[in-house]
Formats: sequence, structure tokens, C-alpha cells
Amino acid sequence: MSLNILLLEDVHASATPILNAVPGAEVLRLKHAPDAHELESLLADVQVLGLRSRTLLSRDMLARAPRLLAVGAYCTGTNNIDLKAASERGVVVFNGPFSNTRSVAELVIGHAIHLLRRIPERHAAARRGQWLKDSRGSHEIRGKTLGIVGYGKIGMQTGLLAEAIGMSVVYHDIEARLPLGNATPAPTLTALLNDADVVTLHVPQTERTRLLIDAERLTQMKPDAVLINLARGHAVDLDALHAALSTHRLRGAAIDVFPTEPTSNAAVFESPLRELDNVILTPHVGGSTAEAQHNLGVEVSEKLRDYLTLGAVRGSVNLPEVSVGTLRSPARLVHIHRDQPGVMSQLNGVLAKAGFNVSQLHLETEGGFGVAVVDLSRPLDSATLAAVTGVEGTVRAFAVRATT
Repeated sequence: MSLNILLLEDVHASATPILNAVPGAEVLRLKHAPDAHELESLLADVQVLGLRSRTLLSRDMLARAPRLLAVGAYCTGTNNIDLKAASERGVVVFNGPFSNTRSVAELVIGHAIHLLRRIPERHAAARRGQWLKDSRGSHEIRGKTLGIVGYGKIGMQTGLLAEAIGMSVVYHDIEARLPLGNATPAPTLTALLNDADVVTLHVPQTERTRLLIDAERLTQMKPDAVLINLARGHAVDLDALHAALSTHRLRGAAIDVFPTEPTSNAAVFESPLRELDNVILTPHVGGSTAEAQHNLGVEVSEKLRDYLTLGAVRGSVNLPEVSVGTLRSPARLVHIHRDQPGVMSQLNGVLAKAGFNVSQLHLETEGGFGVAVVDLSRPLDSATLAAVTGVEGTVRAFAVRATT
């Protein structure tokens, strides 16, 4: 039986050979992000969907994909996917949180150097025919303090690069984080803003981070400091930032993400910051390097392959992690269910009644859902699979496509 895999938005070619290794895989690649009407027509028979940040996978759209088993988000964020609806339909979602770490960190350092040297203003002036050759307000990055808001994978990597070129590093995170290198934790966000010459944001999109840097926070930054946001568009009040940059309260800013972004390269980009010379504006390309896209293609596809062929759930953003080894039994069943009493008892009863012996069982529960991976004594027939699916609390069940 074929396994229909649809890859959208020109997912890197590194994904294809990995997914082709899944038994029965038929991979269809599209270069664009389809609109809702086209996407609906594509999803009816798709079992695995690969996308990036431009494709919106809503609850309504998920309902139009009855056979969908898994989604691979070939990016870091998953804000364009209704994760709750995916969980309720037994669709596991994987992303690539590690693949673009270096790319984003390098761009932060590049922006910091340009902003401290006032390159954006000089570049804009030169384009207008002006020659701003002076050293006023232009500084080396060595000896300056980098303040990292959100000390996760990208924040840590950025800190190490900053130290390598002579910066001091302070960071603030709502969770306790072990510092790398000589980085120092700031007791509060206010303390970090008071101390840093360069502030860079690396926070997730949550209600807590919405307008994290507002007018009040901007006044807490050092005069002539710079702000860099390659994280989430809603984290900065752009009107307040415009005011701070217009009055030269801040030296400059680099913004890569925006509350509302164009849906295609042909659309017009609108922002109050466009009129300012002391700001670097980029079109959400923090992780857009050939290396990062290659790595994403590999990382996400390997997670999809292992789920389909082993039942392993590694790095899912919506369902429990399940670590399983190589399949040594004739068959393996993946059973996704609501975390409620009696499900496993009923599942075992159905399998026993059908004459199946269970040689190994892996079970993990989290967030109201459970994933059971069951090794069986013989291949799963359609009648038993139907009975398993009928167990109260079942969300989805399928047999893995073991490689030979």
C-alpha cells in the first residue's frame, strides 16, 4: 500500500532520499505554499505532510485530511499549525529546533557589528548620494555587553560567538539555565536592559512574550544601545520602537520578524520602520541559509521516517516522546489515545481475543494523550486493526511500515 507524502514550500532536497526509504512512500514536492482552496484539494489522501512557515494548517484544514498521520514542520516555529487539533486527531507534529541555530546566531552577531558601526545609516545615505565619513557614534564590538533574552539553543550559541569576538555576555530566562562560557545570568529583565549595549531576543511565542519589549522596556535600555529581534514578531511594540529610534534614544535596531508578514514574495511589506535609516529590516531570514535548510531537511525527515517505520516519537511538539528500539517482532502497532482509565486494558483484551501475543510494550502519557507502541507476534490484520480503533478513547491506530 502506498504512503502519500506531500512536501510544500520547496522543502530542501535533502528530505527526499530519507523519506523515499520508507516502504511504499510516494513523495510529491511543490515549490509554493498553496492557498486554502488548493491545500484542501491536496490533503484528502495525504498521510504525511511537510511544510514550512507560510502554510496555515488550521483545525478546519486538518479535518479535511482524514488519513493524515504526521506533519513535518521544516522550520523552528509551529505557530501556523493548530497543535491542539492535531493532537485530537492523532496527528504527530515534528519540527527542526536545532537545524538553524548557527545561522540565526551568526546573523545576530553580524547585525550587532553593523549597528554599533552605524552602517545602516551610512549605507542609506550613500544610496542617496551622501558621504558620511566620520567616526561619530561608531564603536568596536569588542568590550561591549550582549544581553540575551531567552537563553535556549540559539541564545547559548549566540553567547559563545559573542564571547569569541570579545564581548561580555549576560542573559535572562524564566527558567534556570546553566551558563556556557563566561555568560552571567541577570537577576531580572530590567537589570539586563540596564546593562547591555546590544539586546537580542530569543523567546518563544506565548502570551507572556507578547509585547515583551514595549515603550517602558525600551526606556530601560542604555542610551545608544541597539535592539535585535530574530525571534517572534509579537515580542516588540514596533510603534514604541519607531519612537525610540526616531528620537535617537536608541542607536538602532535589526528586525527580522513582524506581527504581520507578507504571505508571498510578491506581496507588499508594510512597516512603520521602513522610513528610518537606523534600522535593518530583513524578511524573516534568520534561519534561511543553505546549510540550515539542508539540516532541516535531514532532521525533520529522520523524525518522520522513524515514526513511520519504528513508531518512535522523537522531538514531537504535541504528543508524548516514546523511545523504541529496532523492531524484532513480526509487527508493531502504534496506538494514540486519550489518557483515561481502561484504555490499555481494553487494548490488551482486543489483541488477546484476536490471538496476538504482546512481546513488548512502550507507553508514554502527557498533556491528556497517550502513545502506546506494541510489538506483536504476527502481522496486524485489518479486522483486528478495526477492533483496536474501536477501543474507547482511541484517537488513531496504525501498523508501522518496518524497513527490511
